[in-house]
Amino acid sequence: MEPSDDIRVLVVDDQDLVRSGFKAILSSYDGLRVVGEARDGAEAVLRAQELRPDVVLMDIRMPQKSGIEATRDITGNPLLAGTHVLVLTTFDIDEYVFDALAAGASGFLLKDADPDDIAAAIRVVAAGDALIQPSVMRRLVETFVAARPRAGWGTGARGDALRAALATLTDREREILMLAARGLSNEEIAADLVISPATVKTHLARVMAKTDAHDRAQLVVFAYESGLIAPSAR
Repeated sequence: MEPSDDIRVLVVDDQDLVRSGFKAILSSYDGLRVVGEARDGAEAVLRAQELRPDVVLMDIRMPQKSGIEATRDITGNPLLAGTHVLVLTTFDIDEYVFDALAAGASGFLLKDADPDDIAAAIRVVAAGDALIQPSVMRRLVETFVAARPRAGWGTGARGDALRAALATLTDREREILMLAARGLSNEEIAADLVISPATVKTHLARVMAKTDAHDRAQLVVFAYESGLIAPSAR
């Protein structure tokens, strides 16, 4: 295969027409290239390992293995560190979206989104950023966190791992993480703490490394799951 600067995309959906539709849409944009397709989560994991795409467009509800399970397998594979998952959903607040984000997805996209929005979303995720704006992500996460039993997160290996990661953060890193999770941009955090945006970016990069977060979306999820921030009262 010849070298290319195109963003390489793997389309995953159990409906043939949906996959064909996305392939046709993406083929009309410069810099985007569909390198493969998969009909279910199990095939998605195999194809991702084979093709090493930049972005996986991942459906949630599929036979054999769900998109959530496949997302967890892909983002948890060190060999696929350069692959980002963009979850496809038919609802703006799908009941599985939080689980997908917690599994390592970089954001979510409506299946009926405008073609330009789809192309833009892929470029955003490929660059390593969260698809959803910080303030929108905060509201989304709070919705799901508030509906979940807190006791379930503080027990077992998952709870131990969250507490251990949180304990590695410095006071400044915790402070910046809390502000990011509450929806502030890097510029807003910088103004609030009277530091430069570059310094904020550096701190967030360190927090991502310590918490094994892929992007800002994962940092928000971590902040709530670890108990650093409590959901707003409803």
